[in-house]
Amino acid sequence: MKNMNFEDELLKRTKDVWEIVESFLPAVEGHQSTVLEAMDYSIRAGGKRLRPMLMRETYCLFGGMGKEIEPFMAAIEMIHTSSLIHDDLPCMDNDTLRRGLPTAWVKFGYDMAVLAGDGLLIYSMETAAKALDFSDRPDRVARAMGILAQKTGIFGMIGGQTVDVELAGKPIPGEKLDFIYRLKTGALLEASMMIGALLGGASEDELKAVEEMASKIGLAFQIQDDILDVTSNAEVLGKPVFSDEKNNKTTYVTLEGMEQAKMAVERISAEAVACLQKLPGENRFLEELIRMLVNREK
Repeated sequence: MKNMNFEDELLKRTKDVWEIVESFLPAVEGHQSTVLEAMDYSIRAGGKRLRPMLMRETYCLFGGMGKEIEPFMAAIEMIHTSSLIHDDLPCMDNDTLRRGLPTAWVKFGYDMAVLAGDGLLIYSMETAAKALDFSDRPDRVARAMGILAQKTGIFGMIGGQTVDVELAGKPIPGEKLDFIYRLKTGALLEASMMIGALLGGASEDELKAVEEMASKIGLAFQIQDDILDVTSNAEVLGKPVFSDEKNNKTTYVTLEGMEQAKMAVERISAEAVACLQKLPGENRFLEELIRMLVNREK
């Protein structure tokens, strides 16, 4: 990348994104401080801050320069964290390690982890609404909130999680696995990039193109996650490996095999980059970020 070391720039932008997200976190105080502490613990545990970063980079791609994007950046990270809290619960994946730390239910108890996940989910919408204070286009903010809710709910992430839970421990045909991946993982990435594009001034056709690109990124990201669950280790990954095998989960690797999975990641990520290159403007960092995400080792 011309005049820029990608790794150094990634660290800088990750820090910038986290500072924005952190500025919207509620204070840990009051009679309900236990749930606030569990929320705070979970969102501060680390992570790539991928979704808010993709949101801001897409916003910049379409010429966005204001602060209206910032509440949505915080909101999408809150939603993502809420999903991780619930995914880790004994009734779901029953994981005890997340981002190298005890999961929320291990540290705070099953009941408080459920409430912390719920708390982050609801607070995300309260946070997103703060974008109205920074924008002279309330119509765009309202539509962005609609996208955020739709991609999170029964026609998005929660819909994908529903099918995933129902078929746990059972063979999953390819078309249903694709459905799970596109909704459970892809929907929040679609929300991130679509909201960035919308607030940045994208046209309807451009918004559809961004949705398609984000869907491909999400699918490649999830398949790579399947690969890492088999090939990585807990120290590098920050969460238990062989979790899918332990839970008898069908993944792209178990369905198609390791080599086909690796080939699919390469093909789908190349298609995502091709979608990006057809959009107006130029964001070389975004292109490199997409390539890094789907070829990551942790």
